[in-house]
Amino acid sequence: MQNVPQIRRVVTGHDDQGRAIVEIDEVCSHFRAGRANAFVCNIWTTDTTPANNDGFHDAGKREGKFTMIENGSVFRILDFRPGVEHRMHRTDSIDYLIVMKGEIDMELDDGVEVHLKAGDVMVQRGTVHNWINRGTETCVIAVILIHAKPVEAGGQVLHAHG
Repeated sequence: MQNVPQIRRVVTGHDDQGRAIVEIDEVCSHFRAGRANAFVCNIWTTDTTPANNDGFHDAGKREGKFTMIENGSVFRILDFRPGVEHRMHRTDSIDYLIVMKGEIDMELDDGVEVHLKAGDVMVQRGTVHNWINRGTETCVIAVILIHAKPVEAGGQVLHAHG
């Protein structure tokens, strides 16, 4: 993968005596291509609420392509290059976002745009949106998605799409 961010991933757990240990300490090497000019790396995922911290499996390398895990969560890093492909979408999740590097515009379905830069945070509450990188540098965003029921507004259920 070309020039993906160097994200260090540290995951703790327990040894056979119940003592805290570091199970993973690495630079993420499992970025994958998303849409054109976008890459994604899952740091960790869960598939239950409450989450299960027992045992060990590398849940950051869970198989499959998904935007959300029912009754679970996804912690990922997004790498959006200039000219990232247009993708209007909605997920059945509440998303906590932190812009780590660069700048990006978040476009809503009515055309309203919000400009975000490094250090900005956003809470995305099941709204239709698209990411636009009009700059000359990559934008890196940390995102935590937590499964949510579909949004109800205006007397209708607004399901995930895109």
